[in-house]
Amino acid sequence: MRNEFADQRGSFNDVKERYARSGAFMGRCGFGERPALLVIDFEKYATDPESPLFGGPLVVNAVKRTPRLLGEARKRGIPVIYTVVGWVKDFKKEFGPLGMKIPGLKYVHIGEEWAEVCDEVKPEAGEPVIVKNNNSAFIRTPLLRMLKRLKVDTVIVVGHSTSACVRTTACDAIQYGYRTIVVRDCVGDRAEAVNEANLFDLNAKFSDVHQRF
Repeated sequence: MRNEFADQRGSFNDVKERYARSGAFMGRCGFGERPALLVIDFEKYATDPESPLFGGPLVVNAVKRTPRLLGEARKRGIPVIYTVVGWVKDFKKEFGPLGMKIPGLKYVHIGEEWAEVCDEVKPEAGEPVIVKNNNSAFIRTPLLRMLKRLKVDTVIVVGHSTSACVRTTACDAIQYGYRTIVVRDCVGDRAEAVNEANLFDLNAKFSDVHQRF
């Protein structure tokens, strides 16, 4: 029998066809009964063109499309949890090697404007905002404890950037046993090709990618 994955070259469509024929990837998790919405790092540094960490038009557009989703989640009583990436007292100590790879994170100082959540998607009273200094929202944060306390079984992920903080959060979520949904309309990255490649791979292996909520 011919190995469907012997030739790894080709376009996304080629790979999708191979995946579909083999049945080895692209399964669906679906929604459970108790979802939570994670809003990942929709901070002003990512939408301000003056920022050295500006996320670009895809991120700006993702922020603009997210209020509708937030309104629907709140109407349904779905818990909303925010994360912001940034440092509090000591950039080098708090970020470690990640700060060496992304030195521009030194500009994201908690308490200053670029570290604030974008005005369009501000948290409402009682919605937690987790400060993190890693890509994944699960690493060295109270997120897992929060989800367990809320008896969550499904994690819906939106935010920035698709290739880093969204991706690693989604990968960790499914490995912690949560059905994981990524909302395509409400995530963004600095280049369309990067965004699409990561959404494709997330949908194949780690999450259900939905166009919208």
